[in-house]
Amino acid sequence: QVQLVESGGGLVQAGDSLRLSCAASGRSSSNYNMGWFRQAPGKQREFVAYIGWRYGSKGHANSVKGRFTISRDNAKNTLYLQMNSLKSEDTGVYYCAAGSGILSIDPRQFEYWGQGTQVTVSS
Repeated sequence: QVQLVESGGGLVQAGDSLRLSCAASGRSSSNYNMGWFRQAPGKQREFVAYIGWRYGSKGHANSVKGRFTISRDNAKNTLYLQMNSLKSEDTGVYYCAAGSGILSIDPRQFEYWGQGTQVTVSS
């Protein structure tokens, strides 16, 4: 029902910035919360940020707070993640997700997932 496609990843140096985008299509008129998650090779997936689609409530993981900012453009059905002051530990595959449940850091509240985009930060 909902298709999500991430873009904007790449290889950058520590201290640089990237903006990730997530384009949504095939959506109904219902409300969807949106989130960003990331996963390094051989590591567990971790929460990065979320935003309530209707009300705009935002949350960021402590590891990225003050450096990353989640935002949305409702008219374009697009989610963004602005990443500043990137560190090598930010390296991983970044996934966007959409959910109709409660606004949460729990990935189980998100039903739809994109394919991911690679972010590599070199030191």
